[in-house]
Amino acid sequence: MNQPSLEPAPAGAQHPRDALFAAGEAPAQLAACEHYAGSRRLLDKALALQAEMGPVFDLSADCEDGAASGQEAEQARMVAEVVNSPANRFDRVGVRIHAPSHACWREDVRRIVGEAGARLAYVTIPKVASEHEVLEVVEAVQEAARQGGRRSALPVHVLIETHGALRRVWEIAALAQVETLDFGIMDWVSAHRGAIDAWAMHSPGQFEHRLVVRAKAEIASAALANGRMAAHNVCTELRDPEVVRSDALRARREFGFQRMWSIHPMQIAPIVEAMRPEFDEVEQAAQILLAAQARQWGPIQHAGRLHDRASYRYYWSLLERARATGQTLPEPALRAFFP
Repeated sequence: MNQPSLEPAPAGAQHPRDALFAAGEAPAQLAACEHYAGSRRLLDKALALQAEMGPVFDLSADCEDGAASGQEAEQARMVAEVVNSPANRFDRVGVRIHAPSHACWREDVRRIVGEAGARLAYVTIPKVASEHEVLEVVEAVQEAARQGGRRSALPVHVLIETHGALRRVWEIAALAQVETLDFGIMDWVSAHRGAIDAWAMHSPGQFEHRLVVRAKAEIASAALANGRMAAHNVCTELRDPEVVRSDALRARREFGFQRMWSIHPMQIAPIVEAMRPEFDEVEQAAQILLAAQARQWGPIQHAGRLHDRASYRYYWSLLERARATGQTLPEPALRAFFP
């Protein structure tokens, strides 16, 4: 078999998403970082940074733990204004509403999704106990989005941070509108009523305590098996970017997380960098996929190894992750796959 070339295939060649996946099977690729902010000042600051860096991170407006208590209506109104504002250049602003057990969650949905659902990127649901609670909120969200003029389903992100949610995580991941499963480590540790020490909320404990590790592995497994993305918990270190980068790298390499929360602008760049594939592997993926496309996705030989559609799926996922994290791609691959 011929060695692959970096020259793109002729015009009209079949795209990897069409050649390698059944309809609707290829998962959507999201930004590697999800940045949380709970005030108008911090949201405006994050939107300015997003405009500068590009859509390599999503912005989550917080109506729950990261927002002031007692001002729920004002917070919801402010979030809707931010989502609808011209500063939301990429339409990559989502919202974390109140938990299903909180009296304000329906009002959050009515105000925010009803007024800004057409531009809202996603709705995050915290502290759920079962797939039935998720489904109840999902139905309310979709109805509000339709009434607000949205023509497509509004993605939902689910925070797994209770015993009930972890027990039913596979059923939650299977729900059609769910896009990501997010791990809420601090609530998860708190839910154990002191049986897990506080050191397990931070590194290295969060990667060593068996109950925390078990939760992370189960969440990532359920997400990936159902074509969802797993989002890793926050790093509470606000001074040292190397700690943030190390946490993100371990989350990706050891558990398969492809997305991570940020709670300070300083954390965004280290998270995005750590979630990027290695450059050498990106270059190899481009070579293999271009050669495969030129052979109508039949088997090829690259560097003395055989490749077929099974490995092509891996390399395509890697190339998409590189693209989503702002990684520089070889120009022939850009022209062929991301025109």
